[in-house]
Amino acid sequence: MKRIVMARLFAIAALGVAIVVSVSAKASADDDLWLALQKAAVAAHALSYQGIFYYQAGSQSKPVQITHMFNGKGEFARNVVLDNSPREVFSQGNDLVIFNPKNEKVVIEKRHGQNMFPAILPTNLSSVKSNYSLRAGEPERVAGRPAQMVFLEPKDSLRYSYQFWIDTEYGLLLKSVMLNGRNEVIESIAFNQLALMDTLDLDWFQPKIDNKKSYVMEDEAVTIADNVATADWTLKGLPSGFKKIDQMIRMVHGKSLPVTHLIFSDGLASVSLFIEPITKNIKPRVGHRLVGGTSFYSSVSDGYQLTVVGEVPEITVAQIANAVVFKK
Repeated sequence: MKRIVMARLFAIAALGVAIVVSVSAKASADDDLWLALQKAAVAAHALSYQGIFYYQAGSQSKPVQITHMFNGKGEFARNVVLDNSPREVFSQGNDLVIFNPKNEKVVIEKRHGQNMFPAILPTNLSSVKSNYSLRAGEPERVAGRPAQMVFLEPKDSLRYSYQFWIDTEYGLLLKSVMLNGRNEVIESIAFNQLALMDTLDLDWFQPKIDNKKSYVMEDEAVTIADNVATADWTLKGLPSGFKKIDQMIRMVHGKSLPVTHLIFSDGLASVSLFIEPITKNIKPRVGHRLVGGTSFYSSVSDGYQLTVVGEVPEITVAQIANAVVFKK
């Protein structure tokens, strides 16, 4: 009898050890996946590379030539959209300058703070870890490079899911796919050519000048940082995981009154909220519209037009609009 009891105890102990080892192995594997994602986030900024990637959303497909360089002090990138009306996008740090052929002219636009492929992942993944889970897919090849495929899946219905292919040698993100709740592909971006650069030469960091066209600097809408609490409204009940990361006041062309612009993020997805007073002779907009993976939601409250835009499900933009509570 004692032998049977002892055998059972040994079996239970062995099972317990096996469970601990299994849990430990899974935790280690999960850590490795997050480290790979972290490496991809850093590599997009720290490596110098050039190649061609294709952006596809629905029936729209555009090839983009990218040249990116990090010289130890700063980042420089040039993206050329290779379609019927080529556009050149130059970025240095957080500043963007866009050379856009328009009406036989070249319009120069200045923008700030846009994340472009392959630099779409934040270098701080803490918020991403809170809102998404990560699991491994099968190894594949993208642009002739060996890649580890990973699934980034939301923990709720407030955000889309992603599939990433990460270069196992360079650590660079080679392909990104965004999917909706029905597992349908909304957007796909993937390299089909890629090579590292070993030069610090910046001769390529300049636009192609067409002497037959005139160049026009498009005036930037005046933007004022706005961190002061408003007396008119407050935010209550934001969607889980989304935090306000920026707020500004914009003087928009064609509008007589300023527009308040707030930006929210869950670490990966970004959503913009615009609040503006309704003026006479302007018909308010109400309703929801989905274009590709971008949700648009418009509503009216207490004499203000609210507009929310982001690459998130409809429920998320609606919740952000409803989070604006006007003070009586």
